[in-house]
Amino acid sequence: MLDIKQIRKSHKEIEQKLRTKDPLVDLSLVLSYDERLRENKTKLEQLKAKRNEQSKEIGNLKREGKDASAVLEEVAKFAHEIHTLDAMQGPLEEQFTHELSKLPNIPMDDIKISDTPQDNVMIKEVGKRQEFDFTFKNHLELNEALHLFDFKRGAKIAGGGWPIYCGIGARLEWALINYMISVHIKNGFMQWMPPAVVKKEILYGAGQLPKFENQQFKIHDDDFHLYLIPTAEVSLTGVHFDEILDEESLPLKYMAYTPCFRREAGAAGSQERGLIRTHQFNKVEMFAFTKPEDSSKMFAEMMASAEEILQGLQLHYRNMLLVTGDMSFASARTVDIEVWLPGQNRYYEVSSVSNCTDYQARRSNIRYRKEDDSLEFVNTLNGSGLATSRLMVALLENNQNQDGSVNIPKVLQPFLGGLDKLIPLN
Repeated sequence: MLDIKQIRKSHKEIEQKLRTKDPLVDLSLVLSYDERLRENKTKLEQLKAKRNEQSKEIGNLKREGKDASAVLEEVAKFAHEIHTLDAMQGPLEEQFTHELSKLPNIPMDDIKISDTPQDNVMIKEVGKRQEFDFTFKNHLELNEALHLFDFKRGAKIAGGGWPIYCGIGARLEWALINYMISVHIKNGFMQWMPPAVVKKEILYGAGQLPKFENQQFKIHDDDFHLYLIPTAEVSLTGVHFDEILDEESLPLKYMAYTPCFRREAGAAGSQERGLIRTHQFNKVEMFAFTKPEDSSKMFAEMMASAEEILQGLQLHYRNMLLVTGDMSFASARTVDIEVWLPGQNRYYEVSSVSNCTDYQARRSNIRYRKEDDSLEFVNTLNGSGLATSRLMVALLENNQNQDGSVNIPKVLQPFLGGLDKLIPLN
């Protein structure tokens, strides 16, 4: 959530920046509610102060044996007006907060202004695209002989977009997860195992609500009102929800493996088949709480940890600095790490590292106590480290051999009992 004090001070400049993310942003309604709220609050304080003065006057008159009826009558009028203004304050605060919560985070000044992902800026490239001297297969064609996952049985159980990993496919997926966790632990990230469901206020704090309400899977009945997490970023934001942290404890570097749930499967069309876009996928997420002046350094650390995994897997990738219109709602700066998928003939994101500045911290009320005993909002950062489904596709398609077998990267072999190759079963 944005700082209303900043909006009051520089609303035209901020509105212009926000429109580079969302052209429909209009700050006039937020400012209108803010003005009404402050006027109402000022009037309330004045009336309550006057009521207190008159209450003292009534006490003095009674002690002196004088008639206080006129003052009592005036106080009664104040009481009615105070009650009316008090009744208005709650709905005004709710409307103001709702409008403020719909505003995205402000992009950093060095972010390219554009509303199309085609303008994203490549800032780094590692390795080269895999070249084949035979007709290569996509991951679905390879799976016909390798039997790593089962889409038909997954659909029978839960519907389309819910694959089942089986046999060596399940083991390979688990090897990927364990390898990624081991890298992040080495790099100083503390592992968590959070719930796969969260309360509404936690999702709100992470910036997923109210804007993305329709993209969430929900558990709503008489006993529960919960949401399945779209990413562990939400859970890890909630770890310190409504807390005051010690300055000495910062930065906090967290990491968690969780399944992730999203309603967007198939949204981009039939081309994104198989594991490219599903309702449920596995992801190891990095998350950090820092002081504002340390957030850029932490961003670089998270990028390095994610890249180390891809370099260990010997996959070609590129880093793309997202333009304003392609960044996430809560982000002020985002770099996507994309791998080349031969079967799709394009790059796909496997990691997205974002600096959310104090945006999520304001929504979640996460602050730290400074040396002078003052309180300041932390900065939060998140980064996929990494999402496994597209990573699985990259491993299969880039490491395939002409006979349909697939070479297993050396860094994964210890997690698979030394297995170095996937062999077709038929």
